[in-house]
Amino acid sequence: MERPKHIIVSIILMSVTIAPALASRKTEIYKAYIGNKMDRWQNIIDKMEQEKTNEEDFLVQLVNFQYGYIGYCIGNDKTELAKEYLEKAEKNLKLLSNEDANPSVIHAYESAFYGFKIGFNRLRAPFYGPRSIKHAELAIEQDKENPLGYIQYGNSQFYMPPIFGGSKEEAIKYFLKAQQLMEQDSERIRNDWNYLSLLTLIAQSFEEMKQYKQAQDYYEKILKIEPDFSWVKDELYPSLLQKVNNQQ
Repeated sequence: MERPKHIIVSIILMSVTIAPALASRKTEIYKAYIGNKMDRWQNIIDKMEQEKTNEEDFLVQLVNFQYGYIGYCIGNDKTELAKEYLEKAEKNLKLLSNEDANPSVIHAYESAFYGFKIGFNRLRAPFYGPRSIKHAELAIEQDKENPLGYIQYGNSQFYMPPIFGGSKEEAIKYFLKAQQLMEQDSERIRNDWNYLSLLTLIAQSFEEMKQYKQAQDYYEKILKIEPDFSWVKDELYPSLLQKVNNQQ
């Protein structure tokens, strides 16, 4: 059965409208990230939540931005705010599931969200930890080209105590695999907060393992890509250099 022409025209117009909006919000979030303007980040996702549709690309972007903001809140002891946005993100992820989105993406965020819940209450780690790991494994199984699956599995390995099978060395391998996958598409990682976040995660992981040379190389790589990234420029890199100087 031939699709009516007016529907085809509507779809084309919708695609033309959505694509610039996606790119614009991506750039806005990137600027908020490198400038540590998290109030701006919050305003963007609040506005997106109000304008929410069931369009898959919109929901994927919204969940990603909420995921990043929740991580920031947890890292800055804003637990109640993190819980509020996690609830919203989980509802949006359910909408994505109903839209038959890429199952690897769904599993990757499920893994991340269980990880966030462990951050709220460490006593729940024996309950939520295996679920987080299982979803990360499923994300990789469903799509071996999805970097987020490797990042979540790496996180589970990095923070899991060795007695339960965790390994920081193994975690680094998964982070590096995610980096390799991201860097296959130079256009996709341009002005992408996820890419800078991953490189920062790798640098911090090396630093925590006291592999300061590797950490320094990554911080310098980050600042070469984005010299105005305030968190690395003003905090993380100077702190690492102080540690290096103290060793000499």
